[in-house]
Amino acid sequence: MKLADAPTPALVLDRGRLAANCERMLGRARALGVGLRPHMKTLKSVDAARMAIDPAHGGIAVSTLREGEYFAAAGLSDIQCALCLAPDKLGRAAALLARAPRFSFFLDSLDMARAVVAHARETAAPLRAWIEIDSGEHRTGLTPDDPVLVEVARVLADPAVVFEGVATHAGQSYGATSIEQIRAVAETERRAVGEAAERIRAAGIAVRGVSAGSSPTAAHAASAQGLTELRAGVYMAGDLYQAALGAQGMDDLAVSVLASVISASPARGPERGPERGHVVIDAGGIALSKDRSTARLPELDAGYGRVMDIAGEASLGDLVVEGVHQEHGEIGGPGPLPFERLAVGAKVRVLPNHVCMTAAAYDDYLVVDGGEEIIARWPRQNGW
Repeated sequence: MKLADAPTPALVLDRGRLAANCERMLGRARALGVGLRPHMKTLKSVDAARMAIDPAHGGIAVSTLREGEYFAAAGLSDIQCALCLAPDKLGRAAALLARAPRFSFFLDSLDMARAVVAHARETAAPLRAWIEIDSGEHRTGLTPDDPVLVEVARVLADPAVVFEGVATHAGQSYGATSIEQIRAVAETERRAVGEAAERIRAAGIAVRGVSAGSSPTAAHAASAQGLTELRAGVYMAGDLYQAALGAQGMDDLAVSVLASVISASPARGPERGPERGHVVIDAGGIALSKDRSTARLPELDAGYGRVMDIAGEASLGDLVVEGVHQEHGEIGGPGPLPFERLAVGAKVRVLPNHVCMTAAAYDDYLVVDGGEEIIARWPRQNGW
């Protein structure tokens, strides 16, 4: 099948670009002297994971237990759930550990550390936990100087559990507007998790793992001293916001949404100027997401996505999805629309602002390799 024959909307993944992105980040980790733990929260596909895994490290990260169960069923053994769990999920974590012997998860409180130890003692399941460190995003995690930090580590040093180490994610890197700002965030991230590790070691407790990262900080960090692994995920697929931040180029973006033109009228659309006309596609707020992250950088604002031709090329001009309804996307641009190429039934591909949010609406990928021929269909795992 070719993309021209595929039902829409659909999620398209370019395998060649994915492979190049994986190899580039692996090379980056090697240059920094750390392992790479690819975060599969974006692509949620075992086929993609097998391309992204660092053979010298072997691990991945996930964002939900459902993902962890999916990857464990596929035979992956080192799975880090990079999320603080609630106590009522410890049973699922223990069951998952039975299939993936290096399964681990985050926590950031003394109460949860005690609950983990109690559960491990009662069930004889050697739960594995990381202490999450807040390196500036202020979402979850303990600050490096929190008086509770060492006490939590002491609880996790119990022989009934495995204390994996400390981990952080400087999500504030996504608010940066320059490479210099991203590099500064990366240094803050590295210092914060490193300081936390040293405080715990100074208390006589071993810290094996020091995990940090995001796609922007992994791409631009000046140093990874003190870290054992980089953890990043969006880089595999890429999106318009990553390109706007300078973490990737437009030619690196591997995921797009295939959509069909469902309405085209040169005479309609007076609110945008009657000379521009009106084109609508069958990919709206659900198929594309309503993420408007590129709007933070007005000169690079891509609306709800950048519109490419069916081959994924920019031959249609500087077009974006200007507006969305639930299942409708309205195409616009700086000048008259190319109606000769946007007739009803024509197909386009839309590059997303935030690929994690966009991909979440789909059950699988139509895989291509630099062309319009579909060479495979890869399932992805959604849900919690």
